[in-house]
Amino acid sequence: MAISAESRAQAQHLIDFIDASPSPWHAVKSAEERLLAHGFTLLAETERWQLEPGGRYFVVRGGSSLIAFVHGREPLDQSGFRLVGAHTDSPGLRLKPKAPQASEGLVRLGVEVYGGPILATFTDRDLGLAGRVNVRTPNGFATRLLKFDRPLVRLPNLAIHMNRDVNEQGLKLNKQTELPLLFALARDGMEADGQFRRHLADALQAEAGDILNWEVCAYDTQKGSFWGPEQEFIASRQLDNLSSCHAALTALLASDMPAATCVCALFDHEEVGSESATGAGGSFILDVLARIAANRGVDEEGRRCAAARSFFISADMAHAWHPNFPGAYEPGHKVMVNGGPVIKTNANQRYATGADTEARFMALCEEARVPCQQYAHRTDIGCGSTIGPIVAARLGMPTVDVGSPMWAMHSIRESAGTLDQGYMIAALKAVFAS
Repeated sequence: MAISAESRAQAQHLIDFIDASPSPWHAVKSAEERLLAHGFTLLAETERWQLEPGGRYFVVRGGSSLIAFVHGREPLDQSGFRLVGAHTDSPGLRLKPKAPQASEGLVRLGVEVYGGPILATFTDRDLGLAGRVNVRTPNGFATRLLKFDRPLVRLPNLAIHMNRDVNEQGLKLNKQTELPLLFALARDGMEADGQFRRHLADALQAEAGDILNWEVCAYDTQKGSFWGPEQEFIASRQLDNLSSCHAALTALLASDMPAATCVCALFDHEEVGSESATGAGGSFILDVLARIAANRGVDEEGRRCAAARSFFISADMAHAWHPNFPGAYEPGHKVMVNGGPVIKTNANQRYATGADTEARFMALCEEARVPCQQYAHRTDIGCGSTIGPIVAARLGMPTVDVGSPMWAMHSIRESAGTLDQGYMIAALKAVFAS
């Protein structure tokens, strides 16, 4: 398979984006840096907005969700919005508020399971810690991003001599007793909590007593890579769903004076249901679209016209055909890695795609000269969901669920196709231009 220099460069840019973004807060920071470099203006929710025609803006909520937009040149009630939504969070392990615990001369860190990770894949990996920490200051507290680039904690497997059936029964981990991460040898005369806080304080150049609290996740420090004889595949953590975030953002940055107002919405908490102030089930997208309309002088009737003329793309990853497990797939719906964007449908509305919106996205892919594929889940296996149905119900916009094909979704190390990131970017560029 021929991999063009452009396709490889797009995939490498995605890998770099993921490597810099081990937590939702880092993902938003990475997006913010790209937006500022391309002339976007940061808005504050606490202040009144003054938006200029053709302006390029973004707003951040909670540090882990971001909405960016480019004002269209046509009246909002006549052109509507072109909206692409994705999510910044990934399933994994998160530290508890009082994580450190001493045990037989070792310090372990207690964790909670966030979302639905494949827990066995977290064993025997070089894990770092990343997230945000609140530090006491003379004026209250300051939030600082934390990222340990080197391996810091580990979840060692139990030897097969003590778990003889592991290859036949699979690795099963008790979430309470067998997931705490090994951190350090216990120091004489120092409590486990103090030992851990001292390590955080050194990284943040703060005092250990000033560490107030944290939201920190464990992540794989191994950087993303290409693989295959022609480097036709990529491997990385958090392809679900930073691939979609990267594609949506890249497409928006390429939008220059579009006819319709183009919006890129990156939400937190999709993996745990989206019902939060920063999730797709909260008010963030409604608030931003309402403020855009108000600044354009569009009344309530006009807003309804704009919604009806809009198109929402819910971008989340899709399950690629795995030849070792043919029984896991619906016959006739075997989507292939490097085969282009996947349109996802479900009769029970786990995906928000309808026949009309599917046809519309197909036409846009054809216009962009991008192949596309269709996916439906096996009827006798539970189907996952996305932000698509949630946002579609709140906004009343025509919606399609799409995603790039990948293997090992929710593993700590996922795989996808080198060509597919470029395909998705091209398709989303066509959406914003429509």
